[in-house]
Amino acid sequence: MTYPLYVAFIWHQHQPLYKSRVAGQYRLPWVRLHGTKDYLDLVLLLERYPKLHQTVNLVPSLILQIEDYVAGQAFDPYLSVALLPSEQLTQEQKEFIVGHFFDANHHTLIDPHPRYAELYGQRQDRGEAWCLENWNLQDYSDLLAWHNLAWIDPLFWDDPEIEQWLKQGRNFTIGDRQRIYSKQREILSRIIPQHRAMQETGQLEVTTSPYTHPILPLLADTNTGRVAIPNMRLPEQRFQWAEDIPRHLQKSWDMYLDRFGQAPRGLWPSEQSVSPEILPHVAKQGFNWLCSDEAVLGWTLKHFFHRDGLGNVHEPELLYRPYRLETPNGDLAIVFRDHRLSDLIGFTYSAMEPKRAAADLVGHLEAIARSLKKRQSSGSTALEQPWLVTIALDGENCWEFYQQDGKPFLEAFYQTLSNDQDIKLVTVSEFVEKFPPTETIPAAQLHSGSWVDGSFTTWIGDPAKNRAWDLLTEARQVLANHPEATEESNPAAWEALYAAEGSDWFWWFGEGHSSNQDAIFDQLFREHLCAIYQALNEPVPSHLYRPIEVHEAKGDHRPQGFIHPVIDGRGDEQDWDKAGRIEVGGARGTMHRSSPMQRLWYGVDHLNFYLRLDFQAGMQAGIGRSPELNLLWFYTNQTMHNSPAPIADLPDEAPLNYLFHDHLSINLATESIWFQQAGEHYQWHPRPSRAQVRIDKCLELAVPWADLPAKPDWSLRVVLVLSDGGRYHSYVPEEALIPFDVP
Repeated sequence: MTYPLYVAFIWHQHQPLYKSRVAGQYRLPWVRLHGTKDYLDLVLLLERYPKLHQTVNLVPSLILQIEDYVAGQAFDPYLSVALLPSEQLTQEQKEFIVGHFFDANHHTLIDPHPRYAELYGQRQDRGEAWCLENWNLQDYSDLLAWHNLAWIDPLFWDDPEIEQWLKQGRNFTIGDRQRIYSKQREILSRIIPQHRAMQETGQLEVTTSPYTHPILPLLADTNTGRVAIPNMRLPEQRFQWAEDIPRHLQKSWDMYLDRFGQAPRGLWPSEQSVSPEILPHVAKQGFNWLCSDEAVLGWTLKHFFHRDGLGNVHEPELLYRPYRLETPNGDLAIVFRDHRLSDLIGFTYSAMEPKRAAADLVGHLEAIARSLKKRQSSGSTALEQPWLVTIALDGENCWEFYQQDGKPFLEAFYQTLSNDQDIKLVTVSEFVEKFPPTETIPAAQLHSGSWVDGSFTTWIGDPAKNRAWDLLTEARQVLANHPEATEESNPAAWEALYAAEGSDWFWWFGEGHSSNQDAIFDQLFREHLCAIYQALNEPVPSHLYRPIEVHEAKGDHRPQGFIHPVIDGRGDEQDWDKAGRIEVGGARGTMHRSSPMQRLWYGVDHLNFYLRLDFQAGMQAGIGRSPELNLLWFYTNQTMHNSPAPIADLPDEAPLNYLFHDHLSINLATESIWFQQAGEHYQWHPRPSRAQVRIDKCLELAVPWADLPAKPDWSLRVVLVLSDGGRYHSYVPEEALIPFDVP
């Protein structure tokens, strides 16, 4: 018997609990905005292709908030001002509007709408102060309308009212804004019923997560962080409340039964975090399967998944199958996602033309099938056993960066697979019920880790994250000291605890991730903790009224995510907000004081390495003593031909005296590029390059991975050298190389 290649998509829909238990209102609008843009359209689009089946995970805390908005009981600061008559806006509210009502990717959500783009351009080019001084009430009314209109998914643009608003473009009234809000609630009201209906037809499987998205292994024991990082610095107080695990699972189970009329089969453990300790609880609750990341499987099998130059796994038979986990309360199936394919959708395909991106994804799936066929001893050209490729990712945030919220990409991909007999999209339950796991992982052998490098460092170990854990431990003990405060007698205390145990707060604390709303996340976390004390009539510790960390712009830092900048030399702030940054100008030695460079930014996606240089005030690129910029790449732990940097008068000091493999030279006056690679006998050989460079307000550069002999997961380093006529002038970063990894 032969089989198609089975593929399971799992879309994870989640938002933390934004409702302040102190103020009684929502602090942020993301449930409402993502609800009108991302949750309903994803499954409505799938419904048009009935042969394709998928899995969607709806986190209980998200469902609760959607229902709150539908009932008209949820108000956030963005919504409150949007429903005010313009003449009633205070100066403080106007400042808030100018500062926050462009919180969206401007390439996809603002620029396509002329009036919205006009207002955005005024703020960017002339500044917030100019807007506050010169905007009239109609400008504010239009901005309030457009911030909500732009977040309505293009799939709904044929609605007569929405179509009229889009055509109208400007001169919105308070009545228009109120009707836009009503349209938002109407879309939100369809989300849960649509998921239930499609699950009942069999095209969709809806799964759930622990109630408020806590990391279950860390609830069991924060010392679990040392499984992957033995020398991790842990919080001062050890959090050990495994009894909270079944509470979260039971609450999510009960919610699911109520909303979907049947028991859930699959569990998305928060942050794909698993450990041996949580498995008996998951099995006892009645779940059949759960999912995690390939990094967790790699740690479990003590096997690192190597990939070829195109990013395809060398050992597909290990990754593309479910495994059985044996627990005292019954067996569980577990699937592990292909991390790279998931990241391509989440972070890279948005930068590609939609049909090309869809074809690339299909091409990867076809390559997986070919690789599996090659491993068959029979030599058959068809798959002789069922394999399952799991692609699992955030189902909301990535679409903000796609054309039309991902609609052209998904349509191209779905249409291709609807006509493909060799690739079949299934739900996870469809596969594991028809093809139960044949390989067993002893429960005790399962690695304790998450989707981020198979560790928990994103949520614990950093000083600020540890302080947050200590505050949570302290509050949890206070609740334990009140045995009379049960969930039935004092639900407020327990709901506040569950909210504080969510993973999102720890994600934003400390190093690693940052946003312009870090202070609000800090405040929300502490407000959830305060509510525990208040519900128990205990005095609130004074330190809960102080931020856990100082929220200010960080200096030098590593990249915080993939970036996809438009290479136009303008340095768009949104394009580079997740890039790594190194300050060059200032009091950092003689070299830096004489350098025309002020700051450099760097980052990657699956297509390119990116670099941006900001110049010192009053200096122009290509003018002065250093009209040439040289990039020199150093490959760590790789055997290849290398040569000294081809630049005269180079100081004999590290890292300038290293041997490099790639050299890209840019004439800063003409923007011309010269690329060469090292060969035998310390020789350099010219090579073609598809690098892009533009110089305007700054220098922006994109170097395709295809130019470099680098493979996924390789570690690379680069140094920047300024020269004149091939003679050395200066370099950055001082006494170091810029480190980055090939995705």
